[in-house]
Amino acid sequence: MSGPVIVGRNLQKHYTVGGGFMREPQIVEALRGVSFSLKPGKTLAVVGESGCGKSTLARLVTMIEEPTAGTLEIDGWNVTSSGREGRNAFRTHVQIVFQDPYGSLNPRQKVGSMLEEPLLINTKDSAAERQEKARQMLRLVGLRPEHYDRYPHMFSGGQRQRIAIARALMLNPKILILDEPVSALDVSIQAQILNLLAKLQDKFQLAYIFISHNLSVVRHVADDVLVMYLGRTVEAAPRDEIFANPRHPYTRALLSATPVADPKHTRQRIRLEGELPSPINPPSGCAFHPRCPLAIGKCARDMPELELDGEARVACYRAGEKIPEAAE
Repeated sequence: MSGPVIVGRNLQKHYTVGGGFMREPQIVEALRGVSFSLKPGKTLAVVGESGCGKSTLARLVTMIEEPTAGTLEIDGWNVTSSGREGRNAFRTHVQIVFQDPYGSLNPRQKVGSMLEEPLLINTKDSAAERQEKARQMLRLVGLRPEHYDRYPHMFSGGQRQRIAIARALMLNPKILILDEPVSALDVSIQAQILNLLAKLQDKFQLAYIFISHNLSVVRHVADDVLVMYLGRTVEAAPRDEIFANPRHPYTRALLSATPVADPKHTRQRIRLEGELPSPINPPSGCAFHPRCPLAIGKCARDMPELELDGEARVACYRAGEKIPEAAE
């Protein structure tokens, strides 16, 4: 079995904000030590509330930004210590598909030109070769030859997302970051795009990092799931393990809010009080403890580490314990 195509170890990202006359700048800890690995042909889903650090992780993996600490390896090569030239060489291995198919395409650029641009910048292909590759990619994502000469405003949302996927694949990447790729689409179109992504993954053995709020979609596409809260991983496990036996109270709260299309299915509804804390001034100990129905004194004092619990890794002192009925 082949090894991982990408490995992140203790990735951290801090931003300096504010400051000025008589004021000290503040540090935003957007990512506080996230580790993961991903093999070719597999999908890692990253889930959590808005502000948990999912998009920051995507920016580090795509090398749009450099981590404050930690390492990122692609095909065994430490990209974070390779210098600008090394990072530029490996950027072609990682591409991203954004959430909004309307905002991610240049409205003044024809589709054919948009697809050829990565080849023009990164390869020595002739104009005829670039055009042929672009037309082949359009066919591959389910679009017609005449779409080559059209502008983005002439397409529906689903078609635009197909164009965005085609553009991301033009340089034959090994890793694709999918940042909420179907959340802006109608439900029927979502299914078509997800099926297309599955077909492309099987054909090219692509590794996907799938960022999503929709746990129903995650259950359909993921092989492994990473649950994040305020910049840290609180639980990581294979998909079936996460959905069948969630251990962390935060994971259980997220799953309890996911609709189930079965009138006979009953599930404990866990209601979290309060909002996600500020990353400028995170709580002491476990960041989840102010909202956690199982919190004890130790949770406020000490930060729990990710520890192996069966097939899962969980950062919780009371993992798997029954949540009181009062929290429903």
